[in-house]
Amino acid sequence: MTKKNQRKSLSMTALFVPEIRALLNNKSFSDVKSLISKIPAIDIAERWHNFSHQEKILIFKLLRTSLAGELFEVLKFEDQSFLLDNLDNAEVSQVLNEMAPDERAKLFKDLTPKVIKKFFKLMEKEEVEDVRELMTYDEGTAGAIMTTDYIELRKEITARGAILKLQDTLSFDDDLDISSIYVTDTGHRLIGVVELQDLIKAPSDMLIEALMENTDFIKINEYSPDEEVAQSFKRYDLIAAPVVDEKDELIGVITIDDIVDVIDREATKEIYEVGKMTPGEGKMISYATATVKELISRRAGWLVFLLIFDFLTGTVLKTFQNSLSSVVALVFFIPMLLGTGGNAGTQSSITVIRGLATGDVSFNNLKRVFKLELFAALVMGLIVGLVAFTRALLLQSDPLIGLVVGLTMFLIVLLAICTGISLPFLSKKMGFDPAVLAGPITTSFVDVIGLIIYFKVAQLILPVLR
Repeated sequence: MTKKNQRKSLSMTALFVPEIRALLNNKSFSDVKSLISKIPAIDIAERWHNFSHQEKILIFKLLRTSLAGELFEVLKFEDQSFLLDNLDNAEVSQVLNEMAPDERAKLFKDLTPKVIKKFFKLMEKEEVEDVRELMTYDEGTAGAIMTTDYIELRKEITARGAILKLQDTLSFDDDLDISSIYVTDTGHRLIGVVELQDLIKAPSDMLIEALMENTDFIKINEYSPDEEVAQSFKRYDLIAAPVVDEKDELIGVITIDDIVDVIDREATKEIYEVGKMTPGEGKMISYATATVKELISRRAGWLVFLLIFDFLTGTVLKTFQNSLSSVVALVFFIPMLLGTGGNAGTQSSITVIRGLATGDVSFNNLKRVFKLELFAALVMGLIVGLVAFTRALLLQSDPLIGLVVGLTMFLIVLLAICTGISLPFLSKKMGFDPAVLAGPITTSFVDVIGLIIYFKVAQLILPVLR
């Protein structure tokens, strides 16, 4: 969908809200049912907060079964809980049984044992066992995001036999992903994968064994971190991937929509961490639902921590107050020096942090990373150092002060880039998330050490300070 179409869709959805509310007030339920059947579930979910509690219940009950299931899966947990509390047992049973296994397990992990027990009584036995199994996986693992809805093929059947099996197994409104179909032996061990387009194009008597491809590079262990799963999807350009246990038995499938959620969460988390905010497990701050309390809780902690860290800056200035009083002009260039140093450090730290997250940077290529960044730092230090020297010379008409500022700028940029490289690796080595530790501290560290460098260079070059 193009950006123009996306904007049009959002605009139309916004216009639907008052129309739906007006129809509900007039009790024109058939018109509401017809109208909402044309709106994608995700668009309804985005405007869900615009409706009252009673309107939400009515709208949900008027949705056709498949659309109701799609909407329920993309709603926030609070909205899901509200609906479950206000629907009758038959409606709750239908919703829970229709949910995708991974989405259902995600919901149940946040419910109380008492509520889980109640809902288990309303569900089919097979679905209950499925939820119990998926709930055993920790958050952030492949098992926690996989779905157990998949189709297995045996290598001995023909292409025609496989297509007939798909037709017998799937219903018309089934949303099961069959772009990749997995081949197993009699013990459910994964032995290959067949792409749907190859299956359709294959001669009817061709055996699946001749069609299937190797899965060694794309199969995912059930306990693999979801970040690694995302890396595999990106590396091999996957739409779906099989999940296996330690016996190599096929136990589930991860689809691209689940990985998009993982990538989105990790990207949001990194942005907030680098921006000196509590990541909140990658939960995006939405101004449509955010509260003042949430904003404060996500930001205040880091602000206070960095403020305490920056107390050292004042200590450094106090230590060199005699130098400042003797050459007041030195004060003019402090913001420029520290600002540029902070920017240089942030540039390098973000590059390394992102590289560590994507796998492009590791301890194996640490030497190359340092070599590239060090040469870049030397060149960039010379460039900004010359610019800073020129600026100081024009402002003060004193070559020595220009030399102090230019040389300091060179050294601070060098320090900042080396710090921006080192702290992420150090954080990783210590077992911390590089974005949490390295991102916020780089600028503050450069500020403190940069000031010390500045005054030491000034004392070395300016005769009045010797």
